Amino acid sequence: MWIPSKLTRPARLHNAIMRPRLLDALNQAPYYRLVLFRSPAGYGKTTMAAQWLNEHPHTGWFNIDENDNDSFRFANYFLQALNKASQLACPKTQAMAERRQFACLSTLFGELFAELVDYHEQTYLVLDDYHLITNDDIHDGMRFFLKNMPDNLTLVVTSRTMPPLGTANLRVRDLLIEVDNDLLAFDEEETTRFFKKRLSEQVEVDILRSLHQQVEGWPSALQLIALHAQQRPMHLVESAESMASFNRGHLWDYLAEEVFDLLDQETQKFLLQCSVLDMFNAQLVTDLTGRSDALAMLESLNRFGLFLNTLEGDNNWYRFHNLFAEFLRHQRYAQIPQQRGELHALAAKAWLKQRSPQQALLHAQKADDPSLVIDILCSYGWEMFHHGEMTLLEDAIAALGSDHLYTQPRLSLLRMWLLQSQHRYNDVGDMMTHTEQELANRHIELDDALQGEFNALRAQVAINQSKPEDALILSEQALGQLPSTTYRSRIVATSVVGEVHHCLGNLSRALPMMQQTEKMARQYHVYHQALWALLQQSEINLAQGYVQTAFELLDQAFKLVREQHLQQVPLHEFLLRLRAQILWCWNRLDEAEESALKSLEVLAPYDETKSLHAYSMLARIAVTRGEHDKAARYLELCNSLMDRSIYHIDWRANTDLANLLYWQTTGDTESIRLWLEKAEKPDGACNHFQQLQWRNIGRASVNVGQYERAEQVFAMLEESCNKHNLVTDKNRNLVVQAVLSKKQGNRLQALAQLKEALSLANSTGMVGIFLCDGNEICDLLQELADTKALNELELHRARQLLREMTSKERNRSVHFDEQFVEKLLNLPDVPELIRTSPLTQREWQVLGLIYAGYSNEQIASELDVASTTIKTHIRNLYQKLNIANRQQAIETAENLLKLMGF
Repeated sequence: MWIPSKLTRPARLHNAIMRPRLLDALNQAPYYRLVLFRSPAGYGKTTMAAQWLNEHPHTGWFNIDENDNDSFRFANYFLQALNKASQLACPKTQAMAERRQFACLSTLFGELFAELVDYHEQTYLVLDDYHLITNDDIHDGMRFFLKNMPDNLTLVVTSRTMPPLGTANLRVRDLLIEVDNDLLAFDEEETTRFFKKRLSEQVEVDILRSLHQQVEGWPSALQLIALHAQQRPMHLVESAESMASFNRGHLWDYLAEEVFDLLDQETQKFLLQCSVLDMFNAQLVTDLTGRSDALAMLESLNRFGLFLNTLEGDNNWYRFHNLFAEFLRHQRYAQIPQQRGELHALAAKAWLKQRSPQQALLHAQKADDPSLVIDILCSYGWEMFHHGEMTLLEDAIAALGSDHLYTQPRLSLLRMWLLQSQHRYNDVGDMMTHTEQELANRHIELDDALQGEFNALRAQVAINQSKPEDALILSEQALGQLPSTTYRSRIVATSVVGEVHHCLGNLSRALPMMQQTEKMARQYHVYHQALWALLQQSEINLAQGYVQTAFELLDQAFKLVREQHLQQVPLHEFLLRLRAQILWCWNRLDEAEESALKSLEVLAPYDETKSLHAYSMLARIAVTRGEHDKAARYLELCNSLMDRSIYHIDWRANTDLANLLYWQTTGDTESIRLWLEKAEKPDGACNHFQQLQWRNIGRASVNVGQYERAEQVFAMLEESCNKHNLVTDKNRNLVVQAVLSKKQGNRLQALAQLKEALSLANSTGMVGIFLCDGNEICDLLQELADTKALNELELHRARQLLREMTSKERNRSVHFDEQFVEKLLNLPDVPELIRTSPLTQREWQVLGLIYAGYSNEQIASELDVASTTIKTHIRNLYQKLNIANRQQAIETAENLLKLMGF
């Protein structure tokens, strides 16, 4: 008795979403012999095949189960499905099958092909769940069928495993269409449509995107989440924030029933062991499980569709699908909880053989094995430090008890270097004192070598606390104590000597010391210190006026970061910061902004206070562009950070410069006066950060009319620049000095100072420093250009600056800031509707940005508000100005700009 439902295709497709990207790929199916849908359970293989063939009249469907491994039963259902699709094109062959008149499937199929010779309709035959077939005779018969079947037949197979049907040969001959789990997984757009079809309420795109990423587009998981959300709508947001908020009970039941419980005990055990690893290859699994056949096991898991993803790259690395990995961990906790520590310890040792101490340390911590943690830290801690694994190291050391920590002095040293790398200089000093006390209590004496390592750290802390004399003494003392084999601390001490000379203005001595540091660091693979030495060399060259050389050194540093994978080392932020500073000076603002934003990404895992430099640079860029609202937001953040933490003078001076430029541009003389009253006055001006702070004081003095004080400041700065060969700072100072001379009524001196600044700019490339004071020096530049007082190169740069200043003024006006609007409304011929219009300042800004060509989303990003808020502003200003669309808004803005002379 044959079961009719086994020959019936799925009919309940009313809730399935259309998937055009897959349907388009299947349009060419008539030209192929086999269409193979292969994926783990729950990816919608059957649904997709049914949806694709739903409207095709000549389609036969065979729903396979375990009982169909009998050749007689398989042949009969197979031929019944084909007869159903072809309107009984092969009744004789079916009769032979029913009477068992065939020796094997190949002979039966030979008779079939002879009977189909006059049948020419394009026909599809679907074998659903073919992975349940384990009979080799059936596989042999199907290979014969695929090799000899008529061209108007296409076989469609759905399977969780790779079926043994000669697919490799078909693939090479381009006779196979493969639809695997990567294609069957929903993309973001399909996920959105899926939930819209199932939920009555609108779901935000970000929530759906998060869900899609977490389940990796697995349709069954999305279906269970949708059912859960139908019952408890508010929990969809929680599920998007963390899958831990989603009740996985049904999901675990599904995976257990459809996948895990069907496996033999040996395979189940293997999967549970592997579940301690986030990713793995054959050697790693061999070391973990002790199995010599690990590669064969992994290949069979992959072949049998057990949610195993192959990673790109060499050595055949794998990982489990996210949710299947969670399921396996759940099973492991439930079935073999007592093996947790042992498995993680084995995993740690296996990762060490792979030369991956980071992964090894994570597993050692999970194994709760302090001895193993200490062994890894002592053997690989410095290597991990130089590759930026700061958070991991700090967490591992913090978890150790005092007895474990202080019986290993080098662990304490490593911990202090971690603090030092995060600029927590005061914490390092406190920890140094505490460590010495703990070592004394345990009667642990440091030998000369260890004492030298501690002194090298003390020297680094001293230089960072602006104590160069102490740093020099400590670094020289360390070099005398350290043996030649203790290369890391010798490199640090040498670097500190170079930094001391840099801070004291001895640039000709500082540069070779930093070059020596870089050479030693590269030789001994201390790449963290090599990066630091390159950045110091760049700063020294920048100070000497060799700005292009400084920029090229940064390129070398970026190359080192890429080659040694130092992207998450805090020094990478310093590199991006230096690049942003040079690009700002060259007025390449988009690139400067990109570098500053990237530096914030590097600092994301660390304390927010480390981001001061990046935010102050972004504020400076915004001021230069005339984006005062954005600059104000960045400066509010900067000033908040300044109030919450203690910073080196370099950091404070850069933030003060951004504030001063903002106040200067917005005419806030009172804020400048208040800052000047409390301004920090450095002891000297022999390096770039002391020069910057004194220049800030000089600039502030000029803005509040304290010309005599400003003159004294710049006279002192000029003397220091000449003494220490600070060419770039001299270039910067001359521009502000020209403004001072002009305000004092000494135009000839102002012209001479500006001409000298232009001459220096020929080698430094400095442009941004002129644009900061464009309003004051624009007429001076024009006079120099008109009177032919400049050589050809200087004249070219002057004209370039004049164009930039004009462009900058127009850009500022386009943003319709308060000063612009005030001037506009006071014009005698401004339209009455504009004069009496109650537009808010924000609406004026939105109008300016519409004129500049910004989309609603770009305006929202520019003003840091929601896009819905921008739509409200646009609707309001349209009503107030009696306009109907964007084009009319642009025309209105154009007319207003013409009134202002633009």
